[in-house]
Amino acid sequence: MTPILFYGVPSGCSFGSIVALEWLGQPYRLCRIDMPDVVTSEAFRRINPVGETPALATESGAIVTESMAILNWIGARGMEHGLGFAQGTEAFDRLNRMLGYLNTTFFGAFAPLWHLYEHASDDTAKAVLREYGAVKVRKAHEQLDAMLGDGQWLLGDRPSVADAYFAGIARWTDYHGVVSRSDYRNLDRLYRKLQADPAVRFAHGGEAGEPVRSAAGLVDQIGLDEAWLEIAAAQRERLTRA
Repeated sequence: MTPILFYGVPSGCSFGSIVALEWLGQPYRLCRIDMPDVVTSEAFRRINPVGETPALATESGAIVTESMAILNWIGARGMEHGLGFAQGTEAFDRLNRMLGYLNTTFFGAFAPLWHLYEHASDDTAKAVLREYGAVKVRKAHEQLDAMLGDGQWLLGDRPSVADAYFAGIARWTDYHGVVSRSDYRNLDRLYRKLQADPAVRFAHGGEAGEPVRSAAGLVDQIGLDEAWLEIAAAQRERLTRA
């Protein structure tokens, strides 16, 4: 079957996987998952018991979850484009290092701010969470800005799946407003360059529900129930062949 990416809206980190799939240029489909209602539903937990996006159903009906795993799946299929690298090489290690940093330190810096957004708190708790989040976000921006330096992309002179992931989570800086990206010259330069990329513009339009055409491999959008039926059928066929 044609792979299906389950992406979360609004502002999910799965945005980066859409960008990476567009860069890959191979056929894929999208399934829109509203957060928090649908992503925590029993219907979606059949796809991912953790109740989080992104999730990817592969050609065989196997389910891949977690952004790092999905991005490495995409990268392995796009090595000729520089999206990923062969395991065991220095380039692969550098990619995993960057994905790990983005997935833990950079992503995690926003955790207090997302908690503040999603949960009711008294004024004192709100102030503490916002200040704590601001400190973490500021530090993560400083570190990543230094790592990028004068480089064109996070890993050199070509975009990789790490840049796609960055495009999805870096926009949270504007969403929460605790730091100004313009204070970090290198990150601001990269972010602005990504915003002009057709794949990034497509991902923004798709999240907003706008009629934006894929520049690459999107075949169509599919509903959650229909996607589950296809996945179950593919899994049964795989077991029969085994």
